[in-house]
Amino acid sequence: MTKIIVLTDLHMVPEGGRIIGLDPYTRLQKGIQHINRHHPDADCVIITGDLTHKGDLESYTRLKALLTPLVCPYYLLIGNHDRRENFIEVFPNQGMDENGFIQSAITCQQGVLLLLDTLYAPPYEFPKSYSGLLCEKRMAWLKNQLEQAKVQQRDCFIFMHHPPHATGFVGMDAIALSNAKEFYNLVLQYPQVKHITAGHVHRTISGNHKGISYSVFKSTCHQQPLIFNADDTSLSVDEPAAYGLIMLSPDAVQVHTEDFEISGVNQTVVGNDEINGH
Repeated sequence: MTKIIVLTDLHMVPEGGRIIGLDPYTRLQKGIQHINRHHPDADCVIITGDLTHKGDLESYTRLKALLTPLVCPYYLLIGNHDRRENFIEVFPNQGMDENGFIQSAITCQQGVLLLLDTLYAPPYEFPKSYSGLLCEKRMAWLKNQLEQAKVQQRDCFIFMHHPPHATGFVGMDAIALSNAKEFYNLVLQYPQVKHITAGHVHRTISGNHKGISYSVFKSTCHQQPLIFNADDTSLSVDEPAAYGLIMLSPDAVQVHTEDFEISGVNQTVVGNDEINGH
């Protein structure tokens, strides 16, 4: 069994900064404390992009210090709110491929975790770079990793910031992975791809696209309201922060979500014979 914690869309800001009145730092701090208390046995934490709100060095530095207490190893991806060069300056030891993209392959008991860089930049041209992109070099890297896994007969689990499929939110679907068709044309050639995990939407979503199951998780800060037909990509609400938990076994992918602000870091769990089975 492999246990993976997924954090996404941290949107870290400089000290004193807020997003819709919320402090991304304190919310993420509560999440880290909750993970350390309830899931210290996790194999790793994967953070799927939008690490910062504006890609500035101060925010990356604050994030690095905040992540230090995590008791399990963590791996970082970048999203459309990140700046690749600033990220590398603060996190030089995170996984990087031969072309300088934040991509890596992590071997675990149940297979290979493939972490993809979908940042459509530089140049940072907004709103174009709000969407995601896997360029030819990144797609070639992915194909090479899939080929290796095929030879080794290992299952693959893909992690990325931008969903490569529709989620039902008109505005967010307009800035999803821009070359999703090419992505699926590739991965569908490899039946060992068992699950795709993404962020970007700030909403808990699960489903199946073209025969491959997927999960999208809520942000550790602000969330996407359940309004499907809005073109506005900045809609945000103060709903509880959350993280995802993925359990991989030889026969299954099991996905959970934890609204850690509701459960509480110091929550005491008790049994009661009167409410067996809830």
